[in-house]
Amino acid sequence: MQWRLIAKCYRVQVALKYAVLAALLNGEASGYDLAKRFDVSMANFWSATPQQLYRELERLTADALIEARLVQQERRPNKRMFTLTEAGRQDLAAYTARPPRPTAVRDDLLVKVQALDEGDPEAARTLIEERMQWARGKHERYQRLRDGLLDGRSEEAYLREADRVGPYLTLLRGLSFEEENLRWCERVLTVLSQRTATAAHRS
Repeated sequence: MQWRLIAKCYRVQVALKYAVLAALLNGEASGYDLAKRFDVSMANFWSATPQQLYRELERLTADALIEARLVQQERRPNKRMFTLTEAGRQDLAAYTARPPRPTAVRDDLLVKVQALDEGDPEAARTLIEERMQWARGKHERYQRLRDGLLDGRSEEAYLREADRVGPYLTLLRGLSFEEENLRWCERVLTVLSQRTATAAHRS
């Protein structure tokens, strides 16, 4: 079990490394800027705390995959701005050519739904409604980001003319993921309502 945990932690760290390198494709950024990029444009497929990002930036700088320059500020603390090095670009390009590990769903809510027949259906309903609210909020957020990227253009025009399409394509995946979450939640709520009505009729 211990070696599996170590392997899992290693994979997470490796993935974060390349997520940071990919985020820097958008240009020079401070640690604070990167945290915002993760929160806004990458949260639909990868999450990281600011502390994790700062640690990763230190490692990447030590490995010469990114470089930092110090920016002097008069009324604020000095900050470091990070950019990709050529070695970082080559490492990222090599990473994109390697096949990814298959994904698997690991969701605490699904464990609860699996066992809902032994619990309180109303408690399960509350959990599903909370997930729906969460998914709806994320979907609306991603939709606003999509509208900002398109900036009045059609999707076809954007995909044809934009300098980079990767961020848009990952955003589409985030949108479809939350749409599926909403469809599944609606289905579960329908089933619970039907079973409640049937039980009431029998009694």
